[in-house]
Amino acid sequence: MIIGLGIDVVDVARFAKQLERSPRLLDRLFTEGERGLGTNSLAARFAAKEALAKALGAPVGLRWTDCTVVRAGDGRPHLSIIGTVRARADSLGVTSLHLSLSHDAGIASAVVVAEGGS
Repeated sequence: MIIGLGIDVVDVARFAKQLERSPRLLDRLFTEGERGLGTNSLAARFAAKEALAKALGAPVGLRWTDCTVVRAGDGRPHLSIIGTVRARADSLGVTSLHLSLSHDAGIASAVVVAEGGS
């Protein structure tokens, strides 16, 4: 059963300018393992975190760093969640999260489906 669906798009150039203006955003938005990635990948990961928040009902108090986008052995991205994000997902009965990322023509996008038991 689908519990939530979220989608987000990020203008990569605008996102890069924001990171230049506010370097502390890297620490606020991304986990240590994500911070060294290129701008396209960071923008896609930010879109994923926004899409996840939407899929979970966009509650106040989620910490961006309680979600990490990681690559599975086959190269597919998935979401690793802890803390505030895990607590929200558990409270909704989420048992699995599905993620799709893309970046092309200066736009990064992400779709998240939150799924739960019947």
